Amino acid sequence: MRGLVSLLLSLALTASAAGAWADEATVKKAFQAKFPKARVESVTRTPYLGLYEVVVEGQVFYTDEPFSFLVDGNIIETRNLANVTEERRKKLAAVKFDSLPLEWAFKTVKGDGRRKLAIFSDPDCPFCRRLEEELVKVTNVTLYTFLYPLESLHPAAPEKARRIWCSADPAKAWGDLILSGTNPRATDKCDNPVDKIVKLGQKLRITGTPTLFFADGQRVPGAISAAQLEKALDAASR
Repeated sequence: MRGLVSLLLSLALTASAAGAWADEATVKKAFQAKFPKARVESVTRTPYLGLYEVVVEGQVFYTDEPFSFLVDGNIIETRNLANVTEERRKKLAAVKFDSLPLEWAFKTVKGDGRRKLAIFSDPDCPFCRRLEEELVKVTNVTLYTFLYPLESLHPAAPEKARRIWCSADPAKAWGDLILSGTNPRATDKCDNPVDKIVKLGQKLRITGTPTLFFADGQRVPGAISAAQLEKALDAASR
C-alpha cells in the first residue's frame, strides 16, 4: 500500500510539472508569434494573480495564460512594499564575479584588498571620473578596471583605452587621465584586450559607464558615492 501511494504521488507530481511546462511553452509560443523578432529567454509561472513572467533580452514582462494582456511594469508586494519585479531584474542582471575574465582588467589593490569590485569604464566618461573621485575615499578594496570605450558616444575613447593598456603602468595611466586629464603618451599598437572587452560588455548588456560588479554578483549602473560603495562592498564580502 505504501508503495502504491508513493507511485501515485510521483505520477501526480510528474503530471503537474508537465502541465506547468505545457502552460509555459504555450505562453512562449504565443509571445513569439506576436513578437517574432524578440528573443525570449524564459517563461515562468508566478504566484501573483495567475501571471506568467516573460524575460526578453533581460527585460521583465508579465502576461496571462491566454496571452490576452501584456504588462510592462512593477509588481509591489503590499505586505512590506517590496518591489518584486525590481528584485527579479537585479537577479537577472547579476554576474558571477569569478566568471569575469579578470586578466583583461588592470588591478589596483588598496589596503588588504579583501573586498573586490570590477568596473567597466570609458576613458571619456564624465560619470566614470565622478566614480573615481569617490573611489579615492575607499581605502580597502581590490579594483579590477575593464576599459570599455563607448565609441558611439566618445569617438576618441577606443584609442585612449588602448594607449592606457599599452602604458608601462596602466593603472597609473588610467588615474592620470581620469582624475587629472593627462592623456597617455604610449603607443596604441601593443597587444591589448580592449576589443574583447567591448564584445564582453555587449554580451553582458552594458549600455552605459561606469557599470560596477560586486563580489556577490550585484550589478550597479552609474556613479555612486563612497558611502554607497562602502555599504555594497561590505554586504558583498559577507
